[in-house]
Amino acid sequence: MPIETLKWVGGTTGRLELIDQRRLPGRLEKLSCQTPVQLFEAIRTLAVRGAPAIGVSAAYGVCLAVGVLADTAPAAEAMETVGKTCDYLASSRPTAVNLSWALQRMHGTAKTLLSKDPSLTIGALKRVLLDEADAMCAQDRRACEAIGQNGAHLIPDGGAVLTHCNAGALATAGIGTALAPMYVAYRQGRRFCVYADETRPLLQGARLTAWELTQAGIETVLICDSMAATLMQQGRIGAVITGADRIAANGDSANKVGTLGLSILARHYGIPFYIAAPLSTFDLSIADGRGIPIEERSGDEICSLNGLLAAPETVGVYNPAFDITPAGHITAIITERGLIYSPGRENIASAMGGV
Repeated sequence: MPIETLKWVGGTTGRLELIDQRRLPGRLEKLSCQTPVQLFEAIRTLAVRGAPAIGVSAAYGVCLAVGVLADTAPAAEAMETVGKTCDYLASSRPTAVNLSWALQRMHGTAKTLLSKDPSLTIGALKRVLLDEADAMCAQDRRACEAIGQNGAHLIPDGGAVLTHCNAGALATAGIGTALAPMYVAYRQGRRFCVYADETRPLLQGARLTAWELTQAGIETVLICDSMAATLMQQGRIGAVITGADRIAANGDSANKVGTLGLSILARHYGIPFYIAAPLSTFDLSIADGRGIPIEERSGDEICSLNGLLAAPETVGVYNPAFDITPAGHITAIITERGLIYSPGRENIASAMGGV
């Protein structure tokens, strides 16, 4: 994929460049983040989105925070900045566990380094933190490719798959999670159709997934969210593949609201339902889906469309960004280490061994 969702430009005092996903599909524009405050707003307003992309971006956000500090000062003076930046960025969106995972890794790297060498300078700390963020970016790219390779055989040659929201290159540093098997299968010569839910209220499926897939030359059909049941009833869907923002220890998975309904429909019509996610999306500290925090967003996202009022101003609005798909509805979770069939505590813990 030629899409480069995020890119660090410059050395230890550089900046983070992001594709501004609020502008797609009409305009392909870059957003330059030079401070953690700018990155916070980019995450909060969905200029950058998708659990893996948010995590990698946040790692670079720590580099933005320390980049302005004097190189010759003791690294111990930077630890307060690192800690505050991690706490600040972690509050931008609560559901995607990759965000807190990446920030904990950056904070832990700084603490470990300083404990080994108390005389370390901020200049040396900057270089190590940038190396760590770069490593996370490269790790995500490798994970995406491996997910694609591990899931490509699930894409029916001559058939069709359904996906929801956007879990492609725009949601990661690589070729995506849910879309990765499709990209690899297409590379291998399989030809198939992807039905993309529009994904109300912010239309990530229409604006982002449809744009990505058509850019890649993959046959794509856009549908309203409410049309999925009809397609399944007609026998036109061979598999459903979505991403995830957090997966509990028992396999319950949080993803864009509407995913739960698709899993129920797929179960009813006997269609395999797959989640594609890197191991960094698993949160073994949460026993099941009841413990996953669900972000609630402004009602304005539902009540207006492109600045036009779409509902009465006085109507009440409930706008959860995610829902929870029970593990029992999931045929398998596609990870960089392989497929976890019938996901549950034991086989997830086994797959996570060594992570």
